[in-house]
Amino acid sequence: MTEMGEASKRTGRNNGAVVAMCLSFVFGMGAMSYAAVPLYRMFCQLTGYNGTTQRVDQVSSVVLDRTMRVTFDANVASGLQWEFKPVEREVNPRIGETIQVNFVAENRSNEVQRGQAIFNVTPGEAGAYFNKVQCFCFNETDLKPGEKLEMPVVFYIDPDIVKAVESKDIHTVTLSYTFYPKEGPKPVASKADGTAEIEKKL
Repeated sequence: MTEMGEASKRTGRNNGAVVAMCLSFVFGMGAMSYAAVPLYRMFCQLTGYNGTTQRVDQVSSVVLDRTMRVTFDANVASGLQWEFKPVEREVNPRIGETIQVNFVAENRSNEVQRGQAIFNVTPGEAGAYFNKVQCFCFNETDLKPGEKLEMPVVFYIDPDIVKAVESKDIHTVTLSYTFYPKEGPKPVASKADGTAEIEKKL
């Protein structure tokens, strides 16, 4: 009986260790999954992978005698009642030339709505060479009911795009934006003086 009892205890301890290892594995995988999205986003921003453009603080000091056709695509995800479009459908700057283009967004709903634009460049190989100096996509955008806003993007194509094997034959790139709804302060019932209170949605 004593030997059987000892064996039973050992089996119980072994089973407990297996359960603990399994739980640790599950929690570890969950943590890795949670971290995967921001890590992947950081990787794309650093490398231009998957068409992610680069954010820079200064303009190019080199301008080539070769142009690049840049077209624009604008979309709105469900949840935002906005009209969103580029002012110009395409431009043809010289490679290395800093240029500004504008997009227009209009809130077609009867309430304040907040959105933020997600962006990418196609073909994906051009993402590492598409440098943004200024962009509305860096911040969230609030629009009042019926409000229309013109938003600038300042960018240039890195001259190194003509040197890399995977990008030297690219002649057209497309900068694409999609506005998604973001949670934020919402207007609530007006006060007696006619001004609206703002509360944060928890």
